[in-house]
Amino acid sequence: MLDGPLLARWLAAAFALTLLLAALRPSAAYFGLTGSEPLTILPLTLEPEATAQAHYKACDRLKLERKQRRMCRRDPGVAETLVEAVSMSALECQYQFRFERWNCTLEGRYRASLLKRGFKETAFLYAISSAGLTHALAKACSAGRMERCTCDEAPDLENREAWQWGGCGDNLKYSSKFVKEFLGRRSSKDLRARVDFHNNLVGVKVIKAGVETTCKCHGVSGSCTVRTCWRQLAPFHEVGKRLKHKYETALKVGSTTNEAAGEAGAISPPRGRATGTGGDPLPRTPELVHLDDSPSFCLAGRFSPGTAGRRCHREKNCESICCGRGHNTQSRVVTRPCQCQVRWCCYVECRQCTQREEVYTCKG
Repeated sequence: MLDGPLLARWLAAAFALTLLLAALRPSAAYFGLTGSEPLTILPLTLEPEATAQAHYKACDRLKLERKQRRMCRRDPGVAETLVEAVSMSALECQYQFRFERWNCTLEGRYRASLLKRGFKETAFLYAISSAGLTHALAKACSAGRMERCTCDEAPDLENREAWQWGGCGDNLKYSSKFVKEFLGRRSSKDLRARVDFHNNLVGVKVIKAGVETTCKCHGVSGSCTVRTCWRQLAPFHEVGKRLKHKYETALKVGSTTNEAAGEAGAISPPRGRATGTGGDPLPRTPELVHLDDSPSFCLAGRFSPGTAGRRCHREKNCESICCGRGHNTQSRVVTRPCQCQVRWCCYVECRQCTQREEVYTCKG
C-alpha cells in the first residue's frame, strides 16, 4: 500500500487541443488551480527561450504543485511532454464521447462544478490523463527528447536468447515510475483521494496492458537468422477505447461512515465484486470506480450546458442525445473535393462535387 500526503491531481478535459489540469477541490494545493481558470492555461507550444534556464520558466508556466514543479525542472524535456500529454488526452476524450450527452466539453463553471463531484466522468478524466502522461513520457524517452531516460533497457521477452535486442523500445518502466511519483501517493484516510488514486493507476495499467513486441528479421534471402525486437506502446486511440469501455462498466462505491460529520471512511464495494488484499475494499482488477451518480446532462445546469442545439446523427444517437425532446432537420448544399487522382508529378487533381445533406440538431 502506498501512503503519503500528496494526492493525484492530473485531470483531463477537452476544448480543441487543450485539457484542464485542475484541482478537484478549491482548497487543494495541487497545480494551484480552482477550475475557474481559462482553458488556455497550457500553451500548445512552448516559446523558445535563449537562456539555459528556459525549461524552468516553462515548468513555472504550468502552475504545478511544488513537488511536481521540482520534478519538471529536473529534465528540460518534461514541460513539453506534459503539454503534449494534455493535448493528446483532450483529443481522445473528445473523440470517445463524441456521440454522448456529455461530450467532454468542460468550460467555465461547468468544469469547476463537475470536478468537485465523484462522477464516472471524473473517473474517466483521471484515467485518460494519467494514461496520456505515461504514454507521452515513454515515447519522449525513446525519441531522445529526455535527458534522464532513453530507450527501454529491460525487455524481459520470452526466448530472449533467440533474439538480438535492438531497435528503440518505448521506456514504460521509467514513465510509469515517474507518473506515479508525479501524481502523488495514496492516502489511506481520505476517501476521495483513494478513489482518485485508484483511477489514476487504472490509466497506467491500461497502458502497460497494451505493450506489444515488434520484431524485424535479418538474414540471407529473407531468412530470420537474427531478429531485432523492441517493445512499443499501443496507439493511444486504442488506450482511449479501452478506458471508454471501463467508463461504461465503472463501479460505484460508497462510504461506510458519516462523511458529513468529517469522519474519514472506508469504501464499501459493490456486491459480488472481488476486493483488494489486506482488507482493502477497492477492486483488485483495474476497473474505474466512482462515488456519485452522474447527472443526465440533458438540460443546462451546473455540470453541463445541456444538449439543446447539439448536432446528432439521426440513425445513431439523436434519440439518446436529445433526451426525448426530438430534433430539428435542416437541409443544406455543400461542395467537397471528389474523384481525386494523383498526377505525375506531383499534385492531386480533384473535381468539385455538390450534394445536398441534412443536418440534425436537438430541440431545446
